[in-house]
Amino acid sequence: MEFLISIFIFFFSVVIHEVSHGWVADRRGDPTARMAGRLSLNPLVHIDPIGSIILPLLLILSGSHFIFGWAKPVPVNFYNLYNPKKDMILVSLAGPLSNFALAFIASTLLRLGIVDFSSTSGSILVLAVVINLLLAVFNAVPIPPLDGSKILMGILPPESAYKYARLEPYGFIVLIGLIWLGLFHKVVLPIVLLLGAILLGEGF
Repeated sequence: MEFLISIFIFFFSVVIHEVSHGWVADRRGDPTARMAGRLSLNPLVHIDPIGSIILPLLLILSGSHFIFGWAKPVPVNFYNLYNPKKDMILVSLAGPLSNFALAFIASTLLRLGIVDFSSTSGSILVLAVVINLLLAVFNAVPIPPLDGSKILMGILPPESAYKYARLEPYGFIVLIGLIWLGLFHKVVLPIVLLLGAILLGEGF
């Protein structure tokens, strides 16, 4: 049952993540995602074969205690944005921030006593906090195709951003290699645990 609940929370969270990207892009002048029907909460239009199915399944089959991944990226034409360099940062930040917001809302319900930690609903909210923090932190890693890479490109000077963008065709291979070398357990997980302790308390 916990597995099914985790899957549901994961899909709901990645959908919110992608819709947030598209919504901010639409507000900043690019209607591409809206015109492609990607501002929908229907999970079927956001499923990415690798990030939404293969990677989570591999983690589950390998016995991992944590599930993470991504949905199919919403299409964004950065040249349509009012201020492409600045707005690229805003659009890219929208996804991780939406997951952090979901984690914050879930933790607030628990910390205020609206939902009891020891109840079934409390356990579900704790799962929601953990999964959304994992999505937020993992997607903030500055390696293509993750959001952190686009945030970094928006911050870097044009020449450096151009050179960094050339990494994109190889980004997924680099990302898998870093995960194999311990990116998740040495970098992502400690940050998630720290944020979880802040949101849920030291007993987390």
